Amino acid sequence: MLVGAGNRRRGLVQATLLVGVLAGCSETPGDDAKAKAIASATTANETTAESGGSIGAPGSACELPITFDIAEEWTAEAVDAPLSQGLVTLACEVDAKPAGHIGYLRVWTGTPGNNDARTALEAFVIAEKGASKAKYTEFKANGLTGAEVEYVYTDEFVETPKKERAFAVTTEDGPVVVHLGGLDTEEHEAMVPAYELARGTLEG
Repeated sequence: MLVGAGNRRRGLVQATLLVGVLAGCSETPGDDAKAKAIASATTANETTAESGGSIGAPGSACELPITFDIAEEWTAEAVDAPLSQGLVTLACEVDAKPAGHIGYLRVWTGTPGNNDARTALEAFVIAEKGASKAKYTEFKANGLTGAEVEYVYTDEFVETPKKERAFAVTTEDGPVVVHLGGLDTEEHEAMVPAYELARGTLEG
């Protein structure tokens, strides 16, 4: 959907105000970083993914080498099935259906080794048959540096090629890949704020 310049400027102003308000209320540098991450998602997508809690810590729905916030109404569940892709194995699924979308934020974990985030992410994309036009970048969040990719996916069951994206970081326990798919590109784009919330609140 095309957005007019006026709406885009209003979105930027709202994001700027949000950063100022949240930063003013922040008590710790970590809280300030999370506020900026949420505001960044607002600027890029003109919508905000409100936090529905955090996963990754002991006792949470999915215990992982990292923690991050999931969007409001999204539900997380640990995965027991041994499904691997590249250097990582599926560990957690965060379902968007309760929030009205068709798709998942999936978390994949690996074993300790010498692989950096970019290597783990490239192996993940290469192992996904039907992935093409991959564009890699670097990102930083809360003191962590990772790799990110956007690509196009298609196969015989997909009528129109669709966008997908993922980010990866390395930890003492091994690499972690967080992937966002979706039924189609429209659903994918609608879920990007939740993905950006996860990336922006990421902590090792």
